[in-house]
Amino acid sequence: MLTSLKGKSVIVTGGSKGIGRGIATVFARQGARVTIAARGEADLSAAAAGIEGDVRYEVCDVSDWASVRAMVDSTAAAQGGLDVVCANAGAFPQTKMVDMDPAEWDQVMATNLRSSFLCVKAAIPHFDKAGKGRVVLTSSITGPVTGYPGWSHYGASKAGQLGFLKTAAMELSRYNTTINAVMPGNIYTEGLQDLGQDYLDTMAASIPLKRLGDVEDIGNAALFFASDEAGYITGQQIVVDGGQIIPESLEAIQEI
Repeated sequence: MLTSLKGKSVIVTGGSKGIGRGIATVFARQGARVTIAARGEADLSAAAAGIEGDVRYEVCDVSDWASVRAMVDSTAAAQGGLDVVCANAGAFPQTKMVDMDPAEWDQVMATNLRSSFLCVKAAIPHFDKAGKGRVVLTSSITGPVTGYPGWSHYGASKAGQLGFLKTAAMELSRYNTTINAVMPGNIYTEGLQDLGQDYLDTMAASIPLKRLGDVEDIGNAALFFASDEAGYITGQQIVVDGGQIIPESLEAIQEI
């Protein structure tokens, strides 16, 4: 059984929807004090009200340094310090390179990759004060392991997070802080609902466990990395994909 995270101060960026909301739900269920952060106040307010437990919210542009620093400092003041940062915020517009405006590339990089650096940087003084800390990044199998047309910017940003992870693990060690990453596969979120049942069925058929993941599957992995039991693990990543990246081909799946 994992050591209780009851009373721990946790930030989850991108926490109003999808995987972020799933992460926040899992931590709140364990008794953590959770702040969810995102740009849209209406979605944040609804999410905070809908998650059972001690959950508050902060409006924040995770790509802006002043906004991130203010959010982290405000959270630490409200929750009596800071123990865990889940840098989960991400954008994934699907645009092929031939059609992509360079500004879209920059925006995805800012939201997905720059934000990870900013959140860690803003948290360091609080981890230093506490004498310990935990950071969990939400990366992806897309980029580090797989590719998909239209997601060159998304894939690059998610692979970039893993590159950042390695050096960050060394630099954060002086603050007794670990940093690790969860790499989701196909997870059922609001963003997939509009793609239609045929698309969802096709995706599920390509996964050995024959189903899409749940947002709380990612939350549980993040919870482990934040626990005392994971205290000697840093600079690592774990794939949570139902076995999606294992088969050599669709024919291999059909042989199961």
